[in-house]
Amino acid sequence: MYKILKKRSLNPTVTLMEVEAPFVARKAQAGQFIIFRVDAQGERIPLTIADYNREKGSVTIIFQIVGAATQKLNALEEGEFIHDFVGPLGTPSHVDGLKKVAVIGGGVGSAIAYPVAKKLHDQGTVVHTIAGFRNKDLVILEDEFRAVSDKLILMTDDGSYGEKGLVTDALRSLIEAGEKYDEVIAIGPLVMMKFVSKLTKEYGIHTVVSMNPIMVDGTGMCGGCRLTVGGKTVFACVDGPEFDAHQVDFDEAISRSGVYKGFERHAYEESCRLLKKEVN
Repeated sequence: MYKILKKRSLNPTVTLMEVEAPFVARKAQAGQFIIFRVDAQGERIPLTIADYNREKGSVTIIFQIVGAATQKLNALEEGEFIHDFVGPLGTPSHVDGLKKVAVIGGGVGSAIAYPVAKKLHDQGTVVHTIAGFRNKDLVILEDEFRAVSDKLILMTDDGSYGEKGLVTDALRSLIEAGEKYDEVIAIGPLVMMKFVSKLTKEYGIHTVVSMNPIMVDGTGMCGGCRLTVGGKTVFACVDGPEFDAHQVDFDEAISRSGVYKGFERHAYEESCRLLKKEVN
């Protein structure tokens, strides 16, 4: 059992939790993830490690409330316990030797981009961060990004905060203004990563994306997280989650990502109904 040490709402649909997990914290690195189960009957859900504190023995996760499992997780409060919290899983981010990097986060994907930006900053890399959101109310981790970025550009679709437009608009402006990047790291919705990849391919900039497909066991056994990268089948849980963006078959990944959306919505609504019954 893993105790929830801190819980904080970042926006109406995104929550931060700090969880007591000393064995995970001891080995955790940027780019890796955990798999949790709220209870013994719960679904196995992967979440990226947003931060960790080895001395305190804690791991921070940030999640969006989109399905039954995250709805149940969000119902837990500080002092309560998560049944399973397994990790760290996946391959850490490869950032050694990078001198100047553009880190791009889209929506809740910014929670995954933050630990990568922090690791780059801590090793002395020049970090330009572009974070995009639909509107001002959904902006997360602004202060955290500002602390680890040499330049921070916030974008909103409707212009209610920061600059109006897409993350690709900001990235193109930086490149055309003469910024030279060793690498671009993009993390967020599949469509966003696809178009960042198309843009950077125009300029010949090496680009890495973090993929989060359907995942069950986290060990490569189930095959649920398979992707096509460079014409070969790989598994995000053990071969990734980070891959060369210019080699990823985004169209296939986008198609597979929608397979269970109807089921997830039904499970979410059923979970909400049950939780309301418990409260009443």
